[in-house]
Amino acid sequence: MDQKLTLLTTESRNDRTLQIDTADTKDILKMMNEEDQKIALAVGQVLPDVEVAVTFAYESIKKGGRLIYIGAGTSGRLGVLDAVECPPTFSTNPEVVQGIMAGGEKAFIKAVEGAEDKEELGEQDLKNIHLTANDTVIGIAASGRTPYVIGALNYARNIGAKAVALSCNENSPISKVADHRIEVVVGPEVLTGSTRLRAATAHKMILNMISTTTMIHLGKVYENLMVDVHVSNHKLKERAIHIICKITGASYDKAKETLEAANNEVKTAIVMLKTEKNYEAAAALLKQANGYVRKAIELEIE
Repeated sequence: MDQKLTLLTTESRNDRTLQIDTADTKDILKMMNEEDQKIALAVGQVLPDVEVAVTFAYESIKKGGRLIYIGAGTSGRLGVLDAVECPPTFSTNPEVVQGIMAGGEKAFIKAVEGAEDKEELGEQDLKNIHLTANDTVIGIAASGRTPYVIGALNYARNIGAKAVALSCNENSPISKVADHRIEVVVGPEVLTGSTRLRAATAHKMILNMISTTTMIHLGKVYENLMVDVHVSNHKLKERAIHIICKITGASYDKAKETLEAANNEVKTAIVMLKTEKNYEAAAALLKQANGYVRKAIELEIE
């Protein structure tokens, strides 16, 4: 093994799990649970750094840019998982938040050997989506040393896009080529070097924070409800109806009727009921309010 790799926190041995191979099921689960409880505390230490990433992402999307996650292996899959949930949850265009992983889509379910070892492949994948200076790129690598991610961040920064490095080691190589770093040090893994465990959990939490907070700032949430949910199936339609009921106090039938009159646009239906306007007038208020439900309602009150 690369000597430098063995010095990384993510590759060090965890003294608290040295006997895990001889433990019974209950004790193994207890060890894992105790280690997992420390992850949220580690994430809490880097919230100021996560805040900067949210600002980058928000500003990019507001000016027509995109939020791009890029990584290899588990790190790449985490980016894809977070990205693909944005369209149904927040009605975003699939292009707005994207996840790219070394080896392409086929690597999501089966590892593509060597795909992460070349910097030029990370650069090429960003060129393939026509990255611009308006975009924000978040490079994800638990070790912080993946060549594919280094190449991607270097390219992003060189063309003027915001480049953020997300890793689990201090002073990582990917941090050195980024505009901003998030280094969430969760400590040694339960199984030495198995960063799909604690490191991946920490990164999943942070990616959830970045995308969700960005969408809140973009007006996709009213109170703590998903008012821009994409009504694409029965379950989501039922969720949308109940959201409308909770916000407006309307009956189930009235909320359903209004949602359908609003072309299944939850935000428009809410404004229609709150302001007693028809679809066209409510849509105009929302447009004037740049899509913010609360502001659209206030405009009518004013």
